[in-house]
Amino acid sequence: VYRARGLPVQVVAETSEWRRVCDPRGGLAWVHRRTTDGKRAVANVSQRPVAILKTPKADAARAAYLTTQATAALVRCETGWCKVKAGSATGWIRETELWGTAVKPQCR
Repeated sequence: VYRARGLPVQVVAETSEWRRVCDPRGGLAWVHRRTTDGKRAVANVSQRPVAILKTPKADAARAAYLTTQATAALVRCETGWCKVKAGSATGWIRETELWGTAVKPQCR
């Protein structure tokens, strides 16, 4: 049972009424289509905070940090970087440091 609004999930299959989703822990479940909103979100599933950078460059100034298990709205991805919005902070994180950006989800 998912009880967290905004929990990022990846759709791996769907019917006209149902979506099979993968969650950040690798679990699979069928949920009714109306329980998902289609807004893209990502999560930091690493064991450390990830820097949100002001520009998509490794040496860019930090705007904020995305803490462990935190989620952020996904704005867009380009050339290995993703622009995210977490609270009042907006910036860039390497795509490989986020869960929810992979074309092929990592599910059990």
